[in-house]
Amino acid sequence: MTAFFAVLLGLLGLAVGSFLNVCIYRLPRRESLNWPASHCPSCSRPLAWYENIPVISWIVLRGRCRTCREAISPIYPVVEIITAAVFVAGYGIYDLTPLVAARLLFACAMIVLFAIDFRHYILPNVITLPGIAVGFVLSVFLPPGWQASLIGLLAGGGLLFLIAETYYRLRGIEGLGMGDVKMLAMIGAFLGWKLMLVTLVLASFAGSFVGIGLMVGRRGDMKAALPFGTFLAVGALVAAVVGDPLLNWYLGLYE
Repeated sequence: MTAFFAVLLGLLGLAVGSFLNVCIYRLPRRESLNWPASHCPSCSRPLAWYENIPVISWIVLRGRCRTCREAISPIYPVVEIITAAVFVAGYGIYDLTPLVAARLLFACAMIVLFAIDFRHYILPNVITLPGIAVGFVLSVFLPPGWQASLIGLLAGGGLLFLIAETYYRLRGIEGLGMGDVKMLAMIGAFLGWKLMLVTLVLASFAGSFVGIGLMVGRRGDMKAALPFGTFLAVGALVAAVVGDPLLNWYLGLYE
């Protein structure tokens, strides 16, 4: 990895992260991503260009609006920094190949879905449904290949739908939403069926761990709602990077 490309992609990641913040804020509210221009969510004052510099503006303004002094969520710089780190890491793993573009597009979608589901308990169709189609089309030309992608999206959506339906029939309450079903289908389309399964296992373990922690800390019970899409997003990002070695290690235990 050269320092030049690392810095360039890091800066690009910061800029993309700024746009992801717009998606995270506006999509759950069904607002346009194009209009109005960036503004303070409290006083609605349009932001000057120097108030829109990723991370730096938040630090200079000390996390507050210049006009109304209302606090600006630290989620904004965190998303920008994470996106920049993902861009640099993606270049380090995949180099400047067509696959890096597909993986970075996928990672950006996961970041947005993670944040929206964590805050609002929804997974917007405007991301998951086009994501299924885009993931499959890209897989015609790139790994994992169209067959693994097709199996992944069908098995991912079908498996989670079966789990959700079974849980509803047995308990009489909704355990998983259709947003989770469509999100796992999207993950299967991008990563293929093997890494989709790795994602599901990782997300299930993470969700169980957090759920048990909440019960032990008496902050929840068996009926506490957890945003499973957030765990799917983390599991998918881990699977995209180290899923194959993890799968090979696990299968090696039975040889």
